Amino acid sequence: MRKKILFVINTLGRAGAETALLEMLKCLDSPSYEISLYVIMGQGEMVGKLPDYVRVLNPKFDDHSVLSREGKRRMAGTVCRAFFRNGMPIKKIRYTAANWRDMRQRGNVQTDKLLWRMLSDGSLRFSETFDLAVAWLEGASAYYVAEHVKAVRKCAFIHIDYESAGYTREMDRGCWEEFDRIYMVSQEVREHFLAVYPEYGKKAAVFHNMVDQERIRSLASEKGGFSDGYEGARLLTVGRLTRQKAYDIAIEAMKLLKDRGVRARWYVLGEGDQRKALEKKIAALGLTEDFLLQGAVENPYPYYAQADVYIHATRFEGKSIAIQEAQTLGCAVIASDCNGNREQVEEGVDGILCGLTPESIAESIVLLLEDEKKRKALAEAAGRKRMARGQELEEFLKLLD
Repeated sequence: MRKKILFVINTLGRAGAETALLEMLKCLDSPSYEISLYVIMGQGEMVGKLPDYVRVLNPKFDDHSVLSREGKRRMAGTVCRAFFRNGMPIKKIRYTAANWRDMRQRGNVQTDKLLWRMLSDGSLRFSETFDLAVAWLEGASAYYVAEHVKAVRKCAFIHIDYESAGYTREMDRGCWEEFDRIYMVSQEVREHFLAVYPEYGKKAAVFHNMVDQERIRSLASEKGGFSDGYEGARLLTVGRLTRQKAYDIAIEAMKLLKDRGVRARWYVLGEGDQRKALEKKIAALGLTEDFLLQGAVENPYPYYAQADVYIHATRFEGKSIAIQEAQTLGCAVIASDCNGNREQVEEGVDGILCGLTPESIAESIVLLLEDEKKRKALAEAAGRKRMARGQELEEFLKLLD
């Protein structure tokens, strides 16, 4: 009899965790498994990339990006429906209000995390019982699998630095007790999760992002990439336009480079809620031709292959798919010395770790642009890295035994 596996994720937008999910699903193409997927928000442009054998449980699905204007409008409708579906409106209001007060006291109000519990409680329910239910992300998908899914076994994946991302025990309300195994995408993510939940040490294991390096190399050889004819050095960053990714600091670093007369242009591939603020800062510093927000692209890999330096200067990470992609394509990488990044980049061997300041980022860029030999050595070492795929998947599938 085929084993029934359910994956639950918050959205299917173009981001690292969603990309990792697609790779995971491709590895489960077997007559032994019946794969189902439920997307809490029922929305995201990556739905078209799902393998044919994945059964989407959402009766309706919207392929608008959750970051587009139309996508945000439709997302608001989903939130409203979730508030009324399954009842308990007073309970939902009380929980949201309590967490809003807590976030305000900590000086970090995050709207999405305020709504995750309500979205979980207001999502569709299924009578079907699964052999394994997988919460692919923290937040709504974890709450939903823990409290509203019938399954013989349950596991969850955590992709971020739990503390830095703003999650708390009060927000989670004991949901992790319901899981048989909790997987972290890196050892640092595991350590930070256990700092909040030390009682789950025996449940917590590391499961690295699955990366199809051959596919990435193949896509990098396709047409595309830079088309502006610029002849100076090309700097590249790939990632959502969010506070976590620290583009505000990167823009200031680009200003320092320009003031020093460095002939370089910085390109960013990604979308997010910080676009307007970043565009304003770029204009104020006179960088409209130097720091370019290119938006999200279907195939970013030719850009990696054509860039002189890849930069990932973020406030925190879980484990960055973008860094793994850059390394796969032999990029010289500069990354901020923070949680997640330092586990992926070996200082002076396959990249540079720098401080998260405009000065430190700019100095690291100048160092690599002026020292071609060092830049090529780091790039070649990065290109030799191999991303593990097999053993952790085997351990995961043992949950079905």
